[in-house]
Amino acid sequence: MIKKTVKSRSSNVHQQSSSLWSKCKNLQSLKQIHALMIINGFNSNHIALRELIYTSAIAFSASIHYAHKVFAQITQPDLFMWNTMLRGSAQSLRPSLAISLYTQMEKRCIRPDSYTFPFVLKACTKLSWVVSGLVLHGKIVKFGFESNKFARNTLIYFHANVGDIRIAGELFDDSAKRDVVAWSALTAGYARRGKLDVARGIFDDMPAKDLVSWNVMITGYVKQGKMENARELFDVVPKRDVVTWNAMISGYVLCGENDKALKMYEEMRGAGEYPDEVTMLHLLSACTDSAFLDVGEKIHRSIIEMGAGELSVFLGNALVDMYARCGSIRKALEVFQGMREKDVSSWNIIMLGLAFHGHSEECISLFQDMRRMKYIPNEITFVGVLVASSHAGKVDEGRGYFRMMRTEYNIEPNIRHYGCMVDMLARAGLLNEAFEFINAMEIEPNAIIWRTLLGACKVHSNVELGRYANEQLLKLGREDSGDYVLLSNIYASRDEWDGVERVRKLMDDNGVWKEPGCTLVEADDYALRNFCFDSNA
Repeated sequence: MIKKTVKSRSSNVHQQSSSLWSKCKNLQSLKQIHALMIINGFNSNHIALRELIYTSAIAFSASIHYAHKVFAQITQPDLFMWNTMLRGSAQSLRPSLAISLYTQMEKRCIRPDSYTFPFVLKACTKLSWVVSGLVLHGKIVKFGFESNKFARNTLIYFHANVGDIRIAGELFDDSAKRDVVAWSALTAGYARRGKLDVARGIFDDMPAKDLVSWNVMITGYVKQGKMENARELFDVVPKRDVVTWNAMISGYVLCGENDKALKMYEEMRGAGEYPDEVTMLHLLSACTDSAFLDVGEKIHRSIIEMGAGELSVFLGNALVDMYARCGSIRKALEVFQGMREKDVSSWNIIMLGLAFHGHSEECISLFQDMRRMKYIPNEITFVGVLVASSHAGKVDEGRGYFRMMRTEYNIEPNIRHYGCMVDMLARAGLLNEAFEFINAMEIEPNAIIWRTLLGACKVHSNVELGRYANEQLLKLGREDSGDYVLLSNIYASRDEWDGVERVRKLMDDNGVWKEPGCTLVEADDYALRNFCFDSNA
């Protein structure tokens, strides 16, 4: 009798919670439903908790952080919940969460099943963590899951993409050849390695193709910049999903064809396909690169509608970056302040934006807020605060921040930090100190460093240092017409017309021509900005 009553009550709870989930459309409504669960006592019901974890971890890609917060409060999650969290984490923008979660499973002696390892292995593939993937391969064999179709296909995908392609070939046996997923996994591996001809051959030989197969091949062409081939397949694919559209949009962004990316988005909406977080990140990247502020604002409104006002860290950061780089620093600050969750990148983006837009005091104030709120600054953070110190003429504070990097945060200065220090000293007219600073650098100064000093020599009419900086630029093989013009102007400011003639003759002898319409002051500041933002510098 008690059993029957409990069963009936459990069934009633499940029906009520299921009706709630059907109304869940975004993160905000998800939180509201979770609150109702707590109020009505559903929070102790495993069926309701499973649905909560599934919805927060998988149904809404932007809510994975919320899923982890909820999961941490569950005293005894079952294996379904663990696997669901692993799956959602692996397919999120932070797949390392899946690795951390699996480590917790092992510590708590939770026995995995045939679904557990494939989810973690997918995370290793996305992260290109080969050693961790090989360890998981060993565990799959140890637990006897190697013959499991799901585990085998994921192993083929791992080895084909980042592991040993020969092992992938060995796993692709007769039984695997009857499975379209295995074909797609092998195709993806060869495509990722740049062997598109081999990948296309496997794709064409497939006995049957599903949507994943088409997406894999289209993505393979996209990543190699072969957009014509990608478009050719896109036009004939029998059915498309959000992954298909995202692949094409990202491809056009990567190729710098941002107009086509935005046009593809319009086609996507016209076809009735609903965009996801990845779509929006690609579109914001296109707007940022092309300075399409008006389009970026429209994308922002669409994001707000999608999330009912909620912003993930990734989308929030992308929006702040887009507004800052498109010149709308106040809007960037507004988005930043409205973000409920932030990471170090959030602070870095807004600080760099403020610094380069001349809002140095606000940038430095934010740096103090960041430290007070216990965020740990990284090397990019200090680029922002040094640029702000330079633009504000706060030389003593800048020196202090440069020391702070090493003494408090154990960060070794890189070429950007040295460049910011030279710029700060040069702007303040401390040319001899800037020169001594360059000579004392622990790394080889590059062209940006010497060009910064050369520009300051022009402003302060220092012929001797200007000539030396120009000589160093010539030794680096950087024969930029602007460098010659700067040196010529230094001589002219001192009425040393013989020096002007010597520079012009040197330009003629070296075949260097001045480009018309070049404003050197703006060009120098633009070069420094690109230098600080460019991760490859």
